[in-house]
Amino acid sequence: MASSSSSPEKGKEKANGKPSEDVAKHKVKKEGLGWIEWFMGWFYLAYEMLFQRIVASNLQNPMPLPPINDLTFIVTGSTSGIGKEIARQLAEAGGHVVMAVRNPKAANDLIKKWQEDWSGRGLPLNIEVMELDLLSLNSVVRFAEAWNARSGPLHALINNAGIFSIGEPQKFSKDGYEEHMQVNHLSPALLSVLLLPSLIRSSPSRIVNVNSIMHNLGFVDPEDMNVTSGKRKFTSMVGYSNSKLAQIMFSSVLNKRLPTEAGINVVCVSPGIVHTNVARDLPKIVQAAYHLIPYFIFSPEEATDPQLVDYCESLKAEDWPVCAFLNHDCRPANPSEEAHNVETAYRVWEKTLELVGLPSDAVERLIEGGEVNCKYGSSQ
Repeated sequence: MASSSSSPEKGKEKANGKPSEDVAKHKVKKEGLGWIEWFMGWFYLAYEMLFQRIVASNLQNPMPLPPINDLTFIVTGSTSGIGKEIARQLAEAGGHVVMAVRNPKAANDLIKKWQEDWSGRGLPLNIEVMELDLLSLNSVVRFAEAWNARSGPLHALINNAGIFSIGEPQKFSKDGYEEHMQVNHLSPALLSVLLLPSLIRSSPSRIVNVNSIMHNLGFVDPEDMNVTSGKRKFTSMVGYSNSKLAQIMFSSVLNKRLPTEAGINVVCVSPGIVHTNVARDLPKIVQAAYHLIPYFIFSPEEATDPQLVDYCESLKAEDWPVCAFLNHDCRPANPSEEAHNVETAYRVWEKTLELVGLPSDAVERLIEGGEVNCKYGSSQ
């Protein structure tokens, strides 16, 4: 488990979970990562690429799953890469899997193949498809409304879908947000909050966010989440790493806001550097370089691990400033120093709710069984 030996001020908060005024007064606004943080971020990235196979060599491949009959999972981005392996393995272990995807036809084609491969080994796989486009907040709200209307169980929401448009120019969604920030953070955050009624109904339950070691290179300015102010030059690396750091910060506050009796734990996991189709739209020469490093990086099959150590409540009890974070070797780890910035995390929380059109007390209302109105959705 991550040690809680950080400085007292790092975890010092008011009873309502917000940073204390004394701490806030003495904080100087950062404009970016210090050079030591920047250097360590690149060091961690290089170390993980070179040594992740050695560090994780003690794990079985693939990791065995216990029977999970009668458990329901929503997996976003499950037509390729890690998400595809998560969905398939959960279904083969007996789970009810909902593939939340932008391309339903591709998902249905996969299900047909999986059912054929599984034929004769047991009951047919319990998988279904629901359309979800994370580049549209309207689509996220419609998905959540449709699922909650079923009044069925939801034991785990796995926010796997993500984008990393390596080398591409800055792009914005129809909602007006930088695409990395929307797909990797804003939409999963909105989905997680809106599905709380179903998760509470099925507790104990989990929200699992597939994160990245590259969050160590991220820096989030809550007033410039689109990176358009001109203070920083946008690159795809900046967009991706910032979005992954924002996800950890939001998840940390969400985990604190959820009372123990709600029975929901929030976990961020770094699966390692994984060989997926992230390079599919890149120039041929870049794709060639990407395919030259299979010895160092994981395949999607190797990156899926069923063992999520449930230590969220102990972190709450210790007043630890970040949520549970699991590394590629399936052990609890500590995210970046910037992820421990409690003041910024709460500002990211508040700004995120504002950007996705939710009231600031949305989580509290849903926990109490109330309803919340979002400015996005079926009526738009």
